[in-house]
Amino acid sequence: MWPPRFRHGVVLLPLALLMACDAPLHTPQQGQQRPHRVRLTAPEPAIVSRLAWHADEKTVREKPVYTGPVEVVFIHHTNNANNYDCKRDVPGMLRAIEQRHIDGMGWDDMGYNFVVDRCGTIYEGRAGGVNKPVRGAHTEGFNTHSVGIAALGHFEKGQKVPRRMLEAIAAIAAWKLPPGVDPRGHVKLVSRNDASRYPKGKAVEMNVISGHRDGYETDCPGGALYADLPWLRRRAAELRHTATQPPPLHHRG
Repeated sequence: MWPPRFRHGVVLLPLALLMACDAPLHTPQQGQQRPHRVRLTAPEPAIVSRLAWHADEKTVREKPVYTGPVEVVFIHHTNNANNYDCKRDVPGMLRAIEQRHIDGMGWDDMGYNFVVDRCGTIYEGRAGGVNKPVRGAHTEGFNTHSVGIAALGHFEKGQKVPRRMLEAIAAIAAWKLPPGVDPRGHVKLVSRNDASRYPKGKAVEMNVISGHRDGYETDCPGGALYADLPWLRRRAAELRHTATQPPPLHHRG
């Protein structure tokens, strides 16, 4: 739903964004050195760059703005038809979204930070660096310290969101959220714009992984995708935990 307001090829970058967990590995016995605490890690997923989908950089109006650590992830859908071919159609669809956001909405660039297709491929959205806190134009009043992830398609109630798409969205959220932020938790945000669901200056509590409708008067990301948000929160937390588990010990018999 429209808000009113490849880098070369596919890239896979190093592990990033560590998150401290309060529980130690085990309880030390008297006289033992206290062990280090578990640190949860989420790897950066493979991301198709703007160069690879041929974003029109000449139409981008301003340089990217950086806002600091991500506090909240907003989930969207783009309102496109769902029967597209992932390899053949998606680059052109992304260019059309970019053009609509710039020429139709008057924004500096594509509003979303990331777009995910139904096959689970992740695309770089707004320019500025996928590993940087780029301010998007995806959720009026709450674009600062947030990341916008758009599911390419239309996911109203009664439709099924592809599992590969959900897995990719969870992977981005698990990676982009910084230390100390639980994907299953809540965050207090202050609206920066009267055009949002809340008047400017209003402090509101939201889920760390929220839907567009939580911050703006819209049905985005659609009833089906919105209903999958609890699963996305759990899955993002699980990805962080699983990625840092030590390998099993193999004893020789």
